Amino acid sequence: MLDRRKFIERVAMLGAAGLAPSVLKPAVLPSLPGLNKKNYPAVISTWSHGIPSNVAAMEVLLSGGNVVDAVEQGVRVPEGDPENHSVGLGGFPDRDGKVTLDASIMGPDGDAGGVCFLEDIVHPISVAKLVMQKTPHVLLAGSGALQFALENGFKKQNLLTPEVKKMWEKWLKNTQYKPEINWENHPETFHDTIGMIAIDKNGDMAGACTTSGLGYKMRGRVGDSPIIGAGMYVDNEVGGAAATGMGELVMKTLGSFLVVELMRHGKTPQQACEEAIARIVKKIPDSNKFQVGFIAMDKSGNTGAYSLQKGFNYAVYQHRKNKLIDSKSYYNS
Repeated sequence: MLDRRKFIERVAMLGAAGLAPSVLKPAVLPSLPGLNKKNYPAVISTWSHGIPSNVAAMEVLLSGGNVVDAVEQGVRVPEGDPENHSVGLGGFPDRDGKVTLDASIMGPDGDAGGVCFLEDIVHPISVAKLVMQKTPHVLLAGSGALQFALENGFKKQNLLTPEVKKMWEKWLKNTQYKPEINWENHPETFHDTIGMIAIDKNGDMAGACTTSGLGYKMRGRVGDSPIIGAGMYVDNEVGGAAATGMGELVMKTLGSFLVVELMRHGKTPQQACEEAIARIVKKIPDSNKFQVGFIAMDKSGNTGAYSLQKGFNYAVYQHRKNKLIDSKSYYNS
């Protein structure tokens, strides 16, 4: 019987001669669309807060900046906005009145970083970027993520604004926890997670995702946003995708990774998003009670989006225009 080393050597020799067994050959994938550089640079992001976020990202790209820096600067906009109650400063707290933040970032080289259950830091996306750049890890959590942030010069700040504190105290009177469809657009919440995918003038891609998560969640709950492949995923050979909405449904189907893999196998960004939503409907019986939205961009700068329910919108900055678009949906389309 051949040992493992001899087996590998034998396969290599056969491969060189064109005689390797077919089972050992990689699958032949459909050809990806040809690059269309007229679509570069471009930025796509979730919800209406994507409009100002896209502007910040595009400013970096047009000045010749790094695409990772572009998505970081883009999503920092809602992170620092106290009027946005689901991202960063001013985000809704958990049941105990603590604001906890999740974020992730991924670059064209396949490297990635994230933080989850992070408290007292306004810009978790910038901490996630340092996790990617300065550690051998991908994800830091809780007190460890906070310690890392403080060691790298970040300052603690109370994220629970007076306005949101009053809302939480009002909620405490009934303590009902029932997330509603499109709670993101409720007048007391204002939007949801921001996910962003960008492509620079050279065709390099990056993505970012950041959130304060579900309002009044259980203490310790972490959603899909900091999970590479769930809340956001980028493959520089294919494209990128990001998710928003009920994170549990996205995690159960690894939605953003699925969208990118579907594009790898020849689907357009729109087709890939639609199939990822269909997967949720097929696999999760009560999916009609929740909202999930996906955005995607392929290597040519083509974009797409799709959601479970009506009400999801997304922003695309391309060809010198920054537009808010209403997504098509599976239910009530």
